[in-house]
Amino acid sequence: MSFNLFYSPDIDNISQLPEYESQHCVKVLRMRSGDKLTVTDGKGFFYDCELIDANSKGCTISVLNRYEVPTGRNFKLHIAFSPTKQMDRNEWFIEKATEIGIDKFTPIYSNFSERKDIKTERLKKIAISAIKQSQQASLPEIDIQVSFNDFISMQFNSKKYIAHCYDKPKTPLTQLYNKGDDALILIGPEGDFSEEEVESAIKNGFEPISLGETRLRTETACLVAMHTIHVVNNQ
Repeated sequence: MSFNLFYSPDIDNISQLPEYESQHCVKVLRMRSGDKLTVTDGKGFFYDCELIDANSKGCTISVLNRYEVPTGRNFKLHIAFSPTKQMDRNEWFIEKATEIGIDKFTPIYSNFSERKDIKTERLKKIAISAIKQSQQASLPEIDIQVSFNDFISMQFNSKKYIAHCYDKPKTPLTQLYNKGDDALILIGPEGDFSEEEVESAIKNGFEPISLGETRLRTETACLVAMHTIHVVNNQ
């Protein structure tokens, strides 16, 4: 595999890099015709390629080899979170979570949410950059934002958890989660979910969890939950 990794979701059908990747290839890395590069489709595959035409508007490439790259996980991980008001904190979470390894993000808005609209296209660009940086072949899904009530009523095949800070019965995630299980974890806004929302989630099959003794920021709680799942699965 070449050290330079590029993203092209349609590489199976189009023998050109997208314009933003072509600009990076030609103007930043100064690559030339004949140079080797590796492309990922974000769907679990790497493509060893040769650069045929170094054009910043659309580099033409030739595929030499295609091979699957497993995620290395035997579980699926889905985080549904209430985005923070500051976009840089949301972007930081998406970047770090993608580097660690995740399958799906769902932004939600609930009673105490600070942000009820979010541009998922920007978050997708952050995730693309993160898989390239961490040399991964699978791009996590990023859903459009959905209401809390609509989300908890959806059907999921994974184990479902909701983290909250209320003085109510809950179990540490480390004790509740079983190695190899697919997991969906709900993380609330800075002001937490409302008590009514927590009860609604529990009625819809979500198990209440604790992530520790301290009160965490939203993006910190998301990463702690993710890290916990990864640690249990690597034991």
